[in-house]
Amino acid sequence: MKVLLVNGGPHKEGCTYTALSEVAKELNKEGIETEIFWIGVKPILGCIACGKCFENGKCVFNDVVNEFAEKCKEADGFVFGSPVHYAAATGSISSFMDRLFYSTFTNPELFRLKPAASVVSARRAGTTVTYDQLNKYFGMNQMPIISSRYWNMVHGATPDDVRKDEEGMQIMRILGKNMAYYLKCQEAGKKAGITMPEQEKITFTNFIR
Repeated sequence: MKVLLVNGGPHKEGCTYTALSEVAKELNKEGIETEIFWIGVKPILGCIACGKCFENGKCVFNDVVNEFAEKCKEADGFVFGSPVHYAAATGSISSFMDRLFYSTFTNPELFRLKPAASVVSARRAGTTVTYDQLNKYFGMNQMPIISSRYWNMVHGATPDDVRKDEEGMQIMRILGKNMAYYLKCQEAGKKAGITMPEQEKITFTNFIR
């Protein structure tokens, strides 16, 4: 089993990475492979609603989004992390997740019923708004949301500060344990012959019809 952890912060080994690393350590202790994927600092274009992904199954902009989508094929779970910028997720990870989930719409098995969690890092405030923002992607893609003993957040202006956030670090460790437990339950269910629920044809409506 493998979990992909996405670092949506501008610093490769900054505060968000520090939090994700704590989650990864617990997953590794449970025998689960992990990879921390940094989205980098190059500009990530937002979705332009061109619809090309519905034709070829991937985003028309061949960048880090498509690179990550390929990795998703072999992943069993996900953790998306972001620092807080103006009481929201970073512009980069927002564009990244918009395009990732929209461009893979024609291949829902990449994410369907795979567990996911969000992790948020902040100096002081804006964490709960960002946490809610990230979790909404999972709810739209049939992904069970893994929680901890509190909202998945850490506080600090530097990685050293984050490591001193004892409660935040504990929340990350419990998140890792809970993710591992869910994955093992899911694996046991498959071995016991429990099949995935039948997928209905998606229905689209708007507010007038």
